[in-house]
Amino acid sequence: MQPLAHRLRPRSLNDYIGQAHLVSPGKPLYEAIEKGHLFSFLLWGPPGVGKTTLARIYAKAVKGILFEVSAVSAGKEDLKKIVKQATMGQPKILFVDEIHRFNKAQQDYLLPFVETGDLTLIGATTENPSFEVIGALLSRCQVFVLQSHDEEALNTIIDQSELEVPDESRQWLIHYANGDARRLLTILETASQLYPDLSVEHLKSSLSSLSVRYDKKGEGHYDTISAFIKSMRASQPDAALYYLARMLEGGEDPKFIARRMVVFASEDIGMAMPTALVVANEVFRSVETIGLPECGINLAHGVVYLATCKKDRSAYEGFKQALQDIREHGDLPIPMKARNAPTKMMKKMGYGKDYEMYTKESLLPKKLSGKKYV
Repeated sequence: MQPLAHRLRPRSLNDYIGQAHLVSPGKPLYEAIEKGHLFSFLLWGPPGVGKTTLARIYAKAVKGILFEVSAVSAGKEDLKKIVKQATMGQPKILFVDEIHRFNKAQQDYLLPFVETGDLTLIGATTENPSFEVIGALLSRCQVFVLQSHDEEALNTIIDQSELEVPDESRQWLIHYANGDARRLLTILETASQLYPDLSVEHLKSSLSSLSVRYDKKGEGHYDTISAFIKSMRASQPDAALYYLARMLEGGEDPKFIARRMVVFASEDIGMAMPTALVVANEVFRSVETIGLPECGINLAHGVVYLATCKKDRSAYEGFKQALQDIREHGDLPIPMKARNAPTKMMKKMGYGKDYEMYTKESLLPKKLSGKKYV
């Protein structure tokens, strides 16, 4: 029997759950699917939110021949075979799962076929395409951002399974799934096959049989990176090294880990050790130039350093407060003395007047004058 997640996979937009900002009437993907508009695009979002399903619905709508590959296992030769296949005049659509794992040479190979329209590319990625997809290919693709499933959507998916899930189990399952419908359905199916009822205890027990598969397939992606960051934040290098090794052994992209370390250096260490950002950036550069398996040593070096640094989140917290004020008050008028005065007319209007280079007077907008962020 096919897995539950496959059996419940929507075949049309009428059955599709979530992503209303993309697939509701009048929204971009809805219009493209309804009108059969042929174009290349990237679907960026967390696991289990419907990227593959959308690709299949779109391919069917435009009456295309769909070729599906995973960037984890597909090579340049696989792409060549697809390019050479005849489709009898039907659009040739290539869906690349985890496209961020394609190297530059593989992406360069696809570029001319996408550019001429001989190939319509749909890429799915959990990583920011701006970092992982070459500029030339990115410029020829529309990027759609998918969001994690909310509680309402996950409840609907549970209902569709037609399994009897008690309210307490339902709430636990939704919390554990963390927006990932595939994770939710996999746990449900495993528990239903092993136990007579779907109690919270039985759902939790079923996880032991799934943990290895999650690690190898990347299902534990968010849980493990969360534990990794929290271990460095708590200045626990041993735990941080363990989660680093677990991610690398499970096939995690080392650039993703290094990128999170760069963010951590400013977010959690900040002004306590400003050079931490320099170290983190050098680790990222080493990962790019050396690659696996050796770059694991660079990552380990950087992890121990960041974990043992003193921590200071004042710059990060101050930035969040400043963003909050902007969202609350909008674009408040900038004080005249702090404005740029590139023309005589602007100088006459008072732009830059009475500005002192090392003034102690607040240069914040008047409404926020004197406010402290750090």
